[in-house]
Amino acid sequence: MKLILTATGTTDSQSLLIEPTAKQLSALQRWWQNIDWEHFISIVIQKTLTLLLIIVLFAILSKVVKFLLKRTFDSYRHKRVETVRINTLEALINNVTKYTLGFLFIYAILSTIGIPVGSLLAGAGIAGLAVGLGAQGFMSDIINGIFIITEQQIDVGDYIKLSNLTIEGTVVNVGIRTLKLQSGDGTIHFIPNRNIITISNTSRADMRVLVDVRIIPSEGIEAIEKIVSQVNHTIAENYVQDIQTQPTIFGIVDLGNSNFAIRTTFYVTNGQQASISEELLALTIEELTKAGFSIPNSPIIANS
Repeated sequence: MKLILTATGTTDSQSLLIEPTAKQLSALQRWWQNIDWEHFISIVIQKTLTLLLIIVLFAILSKVVKFLLKRTFDSYRHKRVETVRINTLEALINNVTKYTLGFLFIYAILSTIGIPVGSLLAGAGIAGLAVGLGAQGFMSDIINGIFIITEQQIDVGDYIKLSNLTIEGTVVNVGIRTLKLQSGDGTIHFIPNRNIITISNTSRADMRVLVDVRIIPSEGIEAIEKIVSQVNHTIAENYVQDIQTQPTIFGIVDLGNSNFAIRTTFYVTNGQQASISEELLALTIEELTKAGFSIPNSPIIANS
């Protein structure tokens, strides 16, 4: 079979392949040439400047709002309003403000780019109905959080115990959805508000201090109580501002298996109970030892 060459030196089959490609290229060229580059560049510049303006405005707005909130809460602190309550409200309002500004910022950015935010919100509403059952936990967090805050159950800085979760620590942040708690070892717990059932707040009243010093009763209870009373009096003088009730000797208590201790009880300002009880225990043992009394150190084995 003979192949007939065209004037350009190509075969008929090659021409059939080249012609569609040439048409596509010519269509692309026509589309490229029909683009109004002046209008396109002006739109890009306009959108870019608008986005930059939005970013600057929201940055300034965020700074101004933070400044005004800080100034407002500082003025309440100067008026000697309850500090922990002010800290709690400040943290809550700062969170709400942050989320609100963030939502408005994203809305403005999407609207400027040209994304139909209204349609997205409508679609999100329909999707929200579909996942309504899954959002029950989220709504429970918010409702429970509102009750915790409005009823002033806890404040930032309070030391609390969550009995149902066996967690305790200092309140770092009270949010509308979660509670942030720091344990004594530094662990940070983020607890959904719906899981908070029973709150034991140990920071709302004076705390009891109970100190037991092991003794041997046969060495003379009266003499031992006299020394303990002197130590209690010394501690009361050293902590006049913190001790709310005078240290009182409760008496001799049985620790089990013929182990006895002399017990002292009193109330102190919340937060001072650990340091004062440790100092009282150490000073009592020191004075009893100086006086020649024995302090048993054998382990106490509980009865089975």
